[in-house]
Amino acid sequence: MAAGGGRVADSLSSAGVPCAFSPHSQAFFALASADGHLRVWETANNRLHQEYVPSAHLSGTCTCLAWAPTRLQAKESPQRKKRKSEPIETSNQIDLLALGTAVGSILLYSTVKGELHSKLVSGGHDNKVNCIQWHQDNGCLYSCSDDKHIVEWNTQTCKVKCKWKGDNSSVSSLCISPDGKMLLSAGRTIKLWVLETKELYRHFTGHATPVSSLRFTTIRPPNESQPFDGISGLYFLSGAVHDRLLNVWQVRSENKQKNAVMSFTVTDEPIYIDLTLSENKEEPVKLAVVCRDGQVHLFEHILNGYCKKPFTSNCTIQIATPGKGKKSTPKPIPILAAGFCSDKNSLLLVYGNWFQPTIERVALNSKEPHMCLVRDISNCWAPTVETAITKVRTPVMNSEAKVLVPGLPGHHAAIKPAPPQTEEVENKRKLGEKEVSIEERLGSLNIESKKEKDDLQTNSFPVLLAQGLESNDFEMLNYFKLGI
Repeated sequence: MAAGGGRVADSLSSAGVPCAFSPHSQAFFALASADGHLRVWETANNRLHQEYVPSAHLSGTCTCLAWAPTRLQAKESPQRKKRKSEPIETSNQIDLLALGTAVGSILLYSTVKGELHSKLVSGGHDNKVNCIQWHQDNGCLYSCSDDKHIVEWNTQTCKVKCKWKGDNSSVSSLCISPDGKMLLSAGRTIKLWVLETKELYRHFTGHATPVSSLRFTTIRPPNESQPFDGISGLYFLSGAVHDRLLNVWQVRSENKQKNAVMSFTVTDEPIYIDLTLSENKEEPVKLAVVCRDGQVHLFEHILNGYCKKPFTSNCTIQIATPGKGKKSTPKPIPILAAGFCSDKNSLLLVYGNWFQPTIERVALNSKEPHMCLVRDISNCWAPTVETAITKVRTPVMNSEAKVLVPGLPGHHAAIKPAPPQTEEVENKRKLGEKEVSIEERLGSLNIESKKEKDDLQTNSFPVLLAQGLESNDFEMLNYFKLGI
């Protein structure tokens, strides 16, 4: 889907955290963390703009998200009656963000109002939503799910317009053609549908793993002398989970070519992809791929026919800490997302951690094959191992600490450190003899019943008496009888 001056982005929610830049000048960056919170950041000043927590954020966490195109008019949802005093809102006054959830529902959130705009539930999906795509012209929303179906939504009425089976397994990704008449869908194989009739137009081989990204890369065919039907000759890109190759496919007028025509290779699984659309045969496609290893790979290539050998990146961007002291080693800072700016010669980088990301605009230098940016993010808050809820910490107690003894409340006894084991017991263990008996262990600890009874403190008599009565220990009861 085109957005903001011929650029498109894909959050690869099945591979990474659902996130996306807003289509209008990339003013905002939205991300949905694993705790179910939606956070919208201002890219200009790196400030948290809004935070939204859905009512079912734990059971229905966000699995994908997509900004509505800015040229669409956002009309009021029928679930909320409009007051007479409220003005009619247009596309430049409201930005809608669609959120797909793990339980199959879709939420439409208004970033201007800071509240839920509407909810798409009835007749839709009964399993996790994997991808959401807005239609660039008519305001419809398309979604796919693990339930194998594709759903076309009317966002004005919040009802299903059409629902059809997209694959024999989960449908993981969608993409609408530049003219808005075709729809790409993918599980492991890739299919091209006619939106008006929902008929299958083309079929492509796809990937060995679920496809996590589908994006058209051109809006005009390479051969402009022939009549153009809106789809034939166009190229599109696909990426898959655990796959380090991004494949490029071409839609042919004849249904013969089903394999990829070229590919781009990266160092690790892609988690975020952004590209600039090529508007003519002389304009190259610019591609930015964020990998799981925290690097960004930049490609620039003119798509023109078949190429057997995979293309490597023109430039790689990394970020690292400066390192403190002579002996300290700089540590890499992971890049989380990257998006081309409107000038196509600079890049917005999101790096650090998902709770407090740093957003920075970086100018691109095509002459440098590798860029390493040194940044100090020590002032940014980041969760440590000690703050994790699963971390178990053992309390430290000194020798003067007192612990409560079971029995009557308020009574305590001093903690006695265990004396070292005797040499005889250690020798038996070293020689591999039979296991030491309990009597010998007690002997090594210098615990004798007579000595223990002689050392009893008067302030522990009530506690020991209560224990003796509960356990019917006649020896202990006789001791109290004689002592009293």
